Amino acid sequence: MNVALRPWLRGGWLLLLGAATTFAFAPFGLWPLAILCPLLVLRQWRGARPHEAAWRGFGYGVGLFAAGTWWLYISIHDMNDSPAWLACLLVAALVLVMAGYYALAGWLLARGWGSRAGGAWYVGAAALWLLLEWLRGWLFTGFPWLQLGYSQTDTWLAGWGPVAGSYGLGALLLLVVALLGWGWEGGVRRRTLALVCATVPWIVGRVLLPIAWSTPTGAPVSVAVLQGAVPQSIKWLTTNRDPTRALYQRLNGEALGAQLIVWPEAAVTELANQIPRYLGEVMRASQERGSDVVMGILRMDDRTEDVYNSMLALAKPIQYYDKRHLVPYSEFFPVPNWVRGILQRLDLPYSDITHGREAQAPLRAAGLKLGATICYEDAFGNAQRAVLAQADVLVNVTNDAWFGHSPARYQHFQMTRMRALEARRDLIRAANDGVSALVGPDGRVVQSATEFQPAVLRGTVTPRGGLTPYARLGDGPVLAVALLALAASLVAARRRP
Repeated sequence: MNVALRPWLRGGWLLLLGAATTFAFAPFGLWPLAILCPLLVLRQWRGARPHEAAWRGFGYGVGLFAAGTWWLYISIHDMNDSPAWLACLLVAALVLVMAGYYALAGWLLARGWGSRAGGAWYVGAAALWLLLEWLRGWLFTGFPWLQLGYSQTDTWLAGWGPVAGSYGLGALLLLVVALLGWGWEGGVRRRTLALVCATVPWIVGRVLLPIAWSTPTGAPVSVAVLQGAVPQSIKWLTTNRDPTRALYQRLNGEALGAQLIVWPEAAVTELANQIPRYLGEVMRASQERGSDVVMGILRMDDRTEDVYNSMLALAKPIQYYDKRHLVPYSEFFPVPNWVRGILQRLDLPYSDITHGREAQAPLRAAGLKLGATICYEDAFGNAQRAVLAQADVLVNVTNDAWFGHSPARYQHFQMTRMRALEARRDLIRAANDGVSALVGPDGRVVQSATEFQPAVLRGTVTPRGGLTPYARLGDGPVLAVALLALAASLVAARRRP
């Protein structure tokens, strides 16, 4: 009977390890779990047959994403009025697909490396884990949530951010995991050596932390961030349009005098084309007091009738930035037209926003060149690099009210902070009900607004120039090293009996 229970106990243990890993990220910040949990997963893979390793990896992935992305149910069911069965189905589908990457890692590791040579095996495991993290951040439009590197925004390892980006931080964590795993299997001397070597990335990170990598190119600019805190349950109601416009006009009036005023994503719910008089009034009142306004708003192309999720700069000249990386099953449905027909017949909610152009210049406002991202876009560090040669400040507008009071907003904000750290730029973040904040070029929070209530957050940002090593090279060097390590470890393992 005990033998029959072992697979179930092991499955429960792996689910628990996956769930525990989520506590390494914001808002909990128990970052050592980003080392301990993967280490224990590797110990479960060690010596397993391919199908066993696949199931163990799958169990870990289910625990990680079930505990780390359950809040999608709030967005799909509570906020979008989708049936509970559909919300559960979509969340379960995401969890199963994401868990599949860890199943694949376990299977490949057991199939290719077997249980050969401990050092080579652990190097291969670390490289394979990292490469599959990258793959899930790219394949099928990408879902980079809960990648290990994001857990390190507040540790000495953050010093590597401008050098190697979030994947580089993940690679260093996995290197430490490999060292500890290798030491685990040896005697006292090997364990001591492994522990000493495992501290090196943090020591070097501490040395790198004070390096500026970018330099100020102008005087500080005064900024005001508006947070309307309109409840998502009423935000899109027709009856709430006028009160929302009045709220933001009042908050904008309180912020006048700041050189730059930033509104959150889709702050008002009508298309920009439908409210030209309102936008004109806001711009006129702001310009009279020396303020430029940047706001999140939906707009329609008059010629094609395509709808964009945009950022509008009410400055001279007026400019738009259109969101490029859209959220699947929220802003667009990656399904054939016949599936759309089924959705319509079942009266199930769906929508389609048009992708913005890949190459878009920074928004110019208040004398700044703003590298813009909208909501989920700031989860893709490599995509931001193209604008950094011109942008001197970053701005992100978002609406994480879709996910209620869940950890989603804090996980997302942690990713936003990583973008400031990688670029060594000040970052302005305007959210509907939080987290609205000003972030320094070191990724630290300078100021933040109280969540879930209307607020005007005031502060300053400083334009900065110069490109960090990561801004110049992106993820390529880290991925190349991981591929070389993977190949070398496989060759070394194959030479062992």
